[in-house]
Amino acid sequence: NISREMLQHDRQLQLIASRLEKKIKSELFAMQQNDREKYDKFYEQFGTQLKYGAYAEFGKNKELLQDLLMFDTSEGEKKTTLAEYVGRMKEGQEVIYYASGGDRARLDALPQAEQVRDKGYEMLYLTADVDEFCIQVLREYQGKRFQNVSDGELDLTTDEEKEQAKEQQETHKDLLDLMKEALDGKVSAVKISSHLKTHPVCLTTEGGFSIEMERVLRSMPGAEADAYRASRVLEINANHPIFEKLAALAEDDRDKLAEYTKLLYDQALLIEGLPVEDPVAFSEAMCKLMSE
Repeated sequence: NISREMLQHDRQLQLIASRLEKKIKSELFAMQQNDREKYDKFYEQFGTQLKYGAYAEFGKNKELLQDLLMFDTSEGEKKTTLAEYVGRMKEGQEVIYYASGGDRARLDALPQAEQVRDKGYEMLYLTADVDEFCIQVLREYQGKRFQNVSDGELDLTTDEEKEQAKEQQETHKDLLDLMKEALDGKVSAVKISSHLKTHPVCLTTEGGFSIEMERVLRSMPGAEADAYRASRVLEINANHPIFEKLAALAEDDRDKLAEYTKLLYDQALLIEGLPVEDPVAFSEAMCKLMSE
């Protein structure tokens, strides 16, 4: 009569389990390298389980599984391995860029990705709920750390651009403070954006906990509405025509500035695939603006 606990701690069984894991990984990796079409079909069925396996137990098996993982990418329709991505990295590129969200079409149009795309960098597209949690556990691959394009710490600007953004931040400090006050705690800051090129506004985050991770955790059964919340930052494009309007309203009509700020925040939520907090108020504000 042998108990399950005795078997679990038996050294020989642990050795057998370890060898089986390595053998299975070896066979799957060989399939990936030598018969990609077959591996693609396998991954379509079991890729999610591999990602959960890499994420489980605080990444206990990430070293074992990371070479088997594949993700969508901004370059082409086929999934890519992390090794293939690193092999295509541009000279001097030190990080693996990724964007996370509901589907490829939305990520293609993500305002936060404009700067990355303009620099010619490829991005991993994380479209499954588990993807970003898996990436967070991996932390890096072949010495290249992962970087969310929606992270406020993304830095692709030149020294000249940084100095210009700093000057604009100081020049328009009163405007930005008024906008933050109008949002009444919904964002941790309102900043001049270094991410945006053509879009007027976007949301970024501070602290490594992204809006997409917030969405996934909030969608789980039993999750409380305010249990998980990313530290949101509203970024404004100082080169967009709307910014001139905001600056003028800061001087002439602060009530209307508050209304515009809330509209821009709701717009940023919709871009992120999140619902606006008060659809009725959003609709009324839009109608009021259109009738002016």
